[in-house]
Amino acid sequence: MLIEAPNTGYILISTEIEEEFEKLKERLKPSRVVGFIEEDFKLEHAKAVVAEAYISESQTKYIIFGALKFTKEAQNSLLKVLEEPPRNIEFIIISPTKSNLLATVRSRLPIIQGKINHIISELDLNLARLDYAKVFTFLKDKSRIKKSEAKSLIEALYNRAVVIDMLILSQVQLDNFDKAYRLLELNSRPQSVLALILMGFIGDKSVSS
Repeated sequence: MLIEAPNTGYILISTEIEEEFEKLKERLKPSRVVGFIEEDFKLEHAKAVVAEAYISESQTKYIIFGALKFTKEAQNSLLKVLEEPPRNIEFIIISPTKSNLLATVRSRLPIIQGKINHIISELDLNLARLDYAKVFTFLKDKSRIKKSEAKSLIEALYNRAVVIDMLILSQVQLDNFDKAYRLLELNSRPQSVLALILMGFIGDKSVSS
């Protein structure tokens, strides 16, 4: 069940980050909306958000930033402006899971549930109990997957890991996800890119309690 979005700032939990951003732009008209949508939200993005927040506004301006991942440094740099936003500034954060965000960030804004991609629940692949046979079967099934489909599947695998399988991803696994997107842009074979991600889960059992 979805909670109706308030007219003030909040955190939106959704795997459909770009889609939610476009919907928000329409819903919030005629207010000004400034977006920062990234795959990995880093310190330089946070600095851009803060700079935008301190541009004075005579009417409400919504600053929306969303990503698959948020670095700790970026989030820490936003704490002050989230706690005491400048006049007429409202923040909306879009994240695929609450666990992406520091407790200090979550405490500053109400959290509402958005759209979760059905692909996540349909993935018959428990990343917490992955073995070579399951990887081989999965890759064989995806042998003819297209680049666009591979991008969606990579996002689904990431969210499957953190939302359903509740894995605490290692730095190597996080780096593999970053590398996967870059490789697809360089037209690497989608099946090989998926193999890179999945092999990073073999033998890893670091499940969050």
